[in-house]
Amino acid sequence: MKKLILQMQMSVDGFVGADEDHRWQLWEWGDDSDWDDELKQDFNAVFETVDTILLSRKMAEEGYLTHWGNAARKFPKDRFYAFAQRIVEAQKVVLSDRLRTSRWERTRVASGDLPREVNALKVGEGGNIAVFGGAGFASALIAARLVDEFQFFINPAVLGSGRRIFDQGGFARLKLIGSKAYACGMVVNRYAPAGRAT
Repeated sequence: MKKLILQMQMSVDGFVGADEDHRWQLWEWGDDSDWDDELKQDFNAVFETVDTILLSRKMAEEGYLTHWGNAARKFPKDRFYAFAQRIVEAQKVVLSDRLRTSRWERTRVASGDLPREVNALKVGEGGNIAVFGGAGFASALIAARLVDEFQFFINPAVLGSGRRIFDQGGFARLKLIGSKAYACGMVVNRYAPAGRAT
């Protein structure tokens, strides 16, 4: 059975987005990155296990697929951007009750019924399913208990306030399945819901 992996950048104090315009992420998805080589390598390794990317309508319409498609074309020989090519090649599923058809390559639109659609995707053959936010979509997936693995990229920054992803889900226990610190200051913590096989 496939796993749904939620990967989010996060501050030390647990926020996934800032209320104010702070540069708080070591890499904000432009050409300049403060990530070290080991982190870049490990980030790409996650994409080798993924064959489906789950997106909210908002994230798709705000340019996620266009952005990484452009990056794959701009950096075809840069090993760091191998993940961008994987995003291009992977099946993409946009969950929405507003959209009727997809205007993106290798992308289909499915209903906004999260439990039904995600559970149907998990039953299929192949690699895992990755989701990268945004905050509202991640919160809804968490509240529906659909996430099998959390991967939090903890940036060395404290925001004080901002957007969170656990406010809707209520109490839950998580089991740490991995933690790694990197020279650039990032810490990646991986969790599974307690009681679920990893």
